[in-house]
Amino acid sequence: MITQQPFGRTGHMSTRIIFGGAALWVATQDEADRVLDLILEYGINHIDTAPSYGDSELRIGPWLDQHRKQFFLATKTLERGYQGARDEIQRSLERLHTDQIDLLQLHYLVKPEEWEVAMGPGGALEAAIEAREQGLIRFIGVTGHDVPIARMHMRSLERFDFDSVLLPYSYTLMQNPEYAADFEALLAVCQERNVAVQTIKGVTRRPWGDQPKTHQTWYQPLTDQTAIDHAVHWILSRPGIFLNTAGDMTVLPKILDAAARFQAAPTEAVMQADLANQEMSPLFV
Repeated sequence: MITQQPFGRTGHMSTRIIFGGAALWVATQDEADRVLDLILEYGINHIDTAPSYGDSELRIGPWLDQHRKQFFLATKTLERGYQGARDEIQRSLERLHTDQIDLLQLHYLVKPEEWEVAMGPGGALEAAIEAREQGLIRFIGVTGHDVPIARMHMRSLERFDFDSVLLPYSYTLMQNPEYAADFEALLAVCQERNVAVQTIKGVTRRPWGDQPKTHQTWYQPLTDQTAIDHAVHWILSRPGIFLNTAGDMTVLPKILDAAARFQAAPTEAVMQADLANQEMSPLFV
């Protein structure tokens, strides 16, 4: 059984594992239906997708016709200006076959110049606030990755009272003292304000480098079940955070299996052994 906890102050009890819709980037409808049926079997009740995830919204929408009430539904916008974001929100509503999105997130808001546009007058945030006032969305979040993202999320929270943040979190990445310090500072603020904290890239092995890509993820994921167990259990041992699943249909069942068997955190020695045995390296430096 995958446990649930409050998703910030939204009032929703979300499973600690959130389905990452990027796994459906190039899926057929039959493939998507099987994947979504699987997350239903595991009791997952929160879906996170984005218009930039290929065909993901197009595949989730038809399946949601029969299951919409069972899921907290999140999507994103990469647009930085008001009109572009407004139009993208409307397209997402149509593609997802719904009249209301639970969480709309300003996507990958890490570059300072883009941040200024999105958060300023005539920016994407204004479109999100308007959509919330109109009942088209319920909550507003912000997402991103790269080493500076925790600091940028702090800046975003100073400008606007976001309901959620999303950023990378893994044992490997937290070996970076700069990132670890920023993450802990952000987490403390989010806990104080009851802002939901979603984490990504939890089962990253290393960048692809020159190796041929064998999975949909833009990084090389862990594939060994034991190593995935350790990575997932290490994350879930931290109260108050959520783990979004990797963007690959073949890795997804292993993450769900690991989460369903979670009992306790692996030891430091076990995690250090995985770093060496799996030849893991940071995705962001």
